[in-house]
Formats: sequence, structure tokens, C-alpha cells
Amino acid sequence: MSSSPSNMRPLRPGDVVVVKSAAEILATLDDQASVDCLPFMPEMAQYVGKRFTVSRRVDKICDTIANTGSRRMYSTVYLEDLRCDGSGHAGCQGGCKLYWKDAWLRLVTNDAEPQPAAEGDGVAELERLAETGARTTREFSGVPTEVWRCQATEAVKATERLSGFDLRQYWRELTNGNYDAFKFLRVLAHAVVVQIASRLGLVNNLPIRGSATPLDRPPLGLKPGDLVEVRSPSEIAETLDEDGLSRGLSFDREMVSFCGKQFRVKDRVERLVDDKTGRLLKINRDCIILEGGVCSGENSISCWFCPRQIYAYHRESWLRLVAPSSEPISPSGQPGPGVSES
Repeated sequence: MSSSPSNMRPLRPGDVVVVKSAAEILATLDDQASVDCLPFMPEMAQYVGKRFTVSRRVDKICDTIANTGSRRMYSTVYLEDLRCDGSGHAGCQGGCKLYWKDAWLRLVTNDAEPQPAAEGDGVAELERLAETGARTTREFSGVPTEVWRCQATEAVKATERLSGFDLRQYWRELTNGNYDAFKFLRVLAHAVVVQIASRLGLVNNLPIRGSATPLDRPPLGLKPGDLVEVRSPSEIAETLDEDGLSRGLSFDREMVSFCGKQFRVKDRVERLVDDKTGRLLKINRDCIILEGGVCSGENSISCWFCPRQIYAYHRESWLRLVAPSSEPISPSGQPGPGVSES
């Protein structure tokens, strides 16, 4: 499951690359606009011919579909903080980082500066194929239903199961340039302690529990740009039930480090493509994502060193308004196939 050209060394953090021309990318794709089951999405076409810096190799990811732990991915990197804007998936507001196959990129050297793709050089054809690949049909209760298809929904197909005892996955995170030695050892030591405690039943991924009568604080009506502070663990516990949930939404280990810190509201999430089903979920309850409020991959049990930096979803009752925004921003996007309420 390797899509890197044989004469190209693996890309590393800090490498400068140019996204290949539309014609070159098309030559790598199957009829579902994919390489190794990973689709090139419509949202990525805008970056053709442009220059970026590799921020991280993606040699492993967490499994958010079947919750099997970590999975092995090949020949893939992240470019800076390029994220899906949802424009090709009904305005999905998940903001997932975009996966880039090595085969879609060209390393920039001093002797070979990037050349932008010629206008019309296969761009329209690439966009059409990517748009076609963004939809598929799945059966629900025996009924064929058109749903969305994206890099998140195909993540399991595009990866292989990783055993937690496969030590090579941790060695790769050091040797591929993702971590310096000091940070690698710090995260690894923390992972060993927490993993052992988990095996003994002393910790889990939902560290804060509530009660049978959780508190429901008045809504804040938060808008993009508002400055908020994440409440303390004890204040958040007041809003959680005995399973550690607030109206079905969890406050997990990765989010504990946000407590007491201030963030800008990035968005009110109202629509998401469900990575398990491909259906577009219309979210009627308060669901807030914060600028920089992402999973670090350094605290989640069995998913150590995951690079995905997924946005954490917050209830307004977990936040305290510090200062309102002066320029509210409204989410955009149109409904598409497989819409359901959540």
C-alpha cells in the first residue's frame, strides 16, 4: 500500500513541496478519485500548482470509525495546516486536516523551483472526478442511500490495523522527523504510565464524571470570534451525567488540558459528514469548536502520537464568555445527500 514514486525519498517535516499539476494527479487516481483508497477531494483542487511546507508525516492515525486504536498509513503527509473547508461536502464544518499522498507532491530543491500548473491543464477534469468521488451509495436497513465520501469516511480502508505492541510505530515517529528526541521521550514516558494505568482500570479516556442530575447552564449564544475560557474540571463535571456525557457529547482526556485557557470561537458546528456512515448530520444543539482547540495525540489511550489534530467539540456550558466578537461569521454550505438530524 505504497504510492510514493520509487525514485523519491520519503518527505519529511520542513520539506518544501509543490502540489503537482492536475494532469499529473489525475494519472495517479482510480475511477473513485483515489490512491490506496484515499480520495483526492474537491476541496484540494484549489491547491494545484502551489507551494507548501510539509508539517508532518502521517505514518499512523487514530480510528474514529470502529475505535480499534491506531492504524498504519503509508506515503502520506500533512501540508502546513491545510484543512478541508467542506465546500465539496455540503458545507461540512469538521475542518479535518487534508491528507496528501507523496505521489501528488514534488519536492522543491534549489535547482528546481516549482512551476505553477498551466491554466486548464486537466483542472476541470480533476475537479469533475473529485466531485464524482465525493459521493457513493450505501445501504441502510436494506435501502440504497446516496451519502458523502471523503478522506475521513475512507480512513479505515486507506489504512491497516496497528497492534499497540508493534514498537516500530513509535520508532517511526522519532526517525521520520515528527518529534525531536526530548519531546518524543516525554510523550512516550507519559504514554507508558497512562497505558499501564488503563490496563489496571485506573484511568480511561473520559476522566471527568458527573451525576444523575447534570446542570444545564443558560445558553451563551456564542459566535465565531468570541473570546472564551474553558471552565475548570469541577465546573464541567457539574454538566456531565454519570457516563461523562453532556447530552451525548463527551469531554475527553485531550480536552482536560484546555481547562482554564482562553480561545477564540472558530465556529458553531451545524453540519458534519458522519465518518461512520457518510451521512450529513444536521446538528441542532450547541456544538462549538475553538481556534487551536485540537487533539494533540499525546493524551488519548491507545492512540499515542496520532497527528490528526481533530477539533474538539464543546458545549456552551463548558465555556465562559470573556469578550464578544466584533465581526460575527456565519457558517456556509448547502445540504446534500444523506442528510439526517442529530
